[in-house]
Amino acid sequence: MHPIQLPSHVVDRIVLRRGRLHGFESVESSRTALIVIDMQNVFCAPGAAVEVETAREIVPNINRLAQATRAAGGLVVWVQMTVAKREEWALVLDNLLTPATAERVLEGIKPGSEGQKLWPGMEPDPSDLVIMKNRYSAFLPSSSNLTQELRSRGIENVIITGTLTNVCCESSARDAAMQDFRTFMISDANAARTDAEHLTTLINFIQTFGDVRATDEMVFMLETGAQRLAKRA
Repeated sequence: MHPIQLPSHVVDRIVLRRGRLHGFESVESSRTALIVIDMQNVFCAPGAAVEVETAREIVPNINRLAQATRAAGGLVVWVQMTVAKREEWALVLDNLLTPATAERVLEGIKPGSEGQKLWPGMEPDPSDLVIMKNRYSAFLPSSSNLTQELRSRGIENVIITGTLTNVCCESSARDAAMQDFRTFMISDANAARTDAEHLTTLINFIQTFGDVRATDEMVFMLETGAQRLAKRA
């Protein structure tokens, strides 16, 4: 598992500017969505085209967050990277990867392929929402209809988990924040290729875009939010 402790000098800088570490101290659970990014075979399976070894380690935390979100009245969304044809993602496939790597990646994210399927360790529920995206960010309007789906359900808070921390998760989290969703990245439920890449993303995000919490903290916030709602009912 990646280290999740923010450097003390970063914490001090945030507290000095904000007056506290965390931007969001509570959530209304029924208006919260857990967004699970790219927990697919192509990213999680040993030897896969875009294998992220640490992604397998965060599976229990994501499943726990999914259970807590559903129990609190929130929405769970499984986002899968899906590209049907090379020309749909030619910029990356033709310029940023070798031809052999590009072919492996494309085969792993084609609709219905084994690589495109969710990693078997994940625990989706029939009540969950499934979204296909064709760019790093799930919140990019041209990538998917995720924003519209969330808005139509009255979602105001989004919790970002999955892989890679510093690519699709960060891109999605930043775009969510820029569309005025109160956005959380979960420090021990995101995975990158290195500790440094993971931690750098968390530092950037909490300073400027949203909040960073650990799984235990987020579960507590969801449960507390549900309890507040029950008392008002």
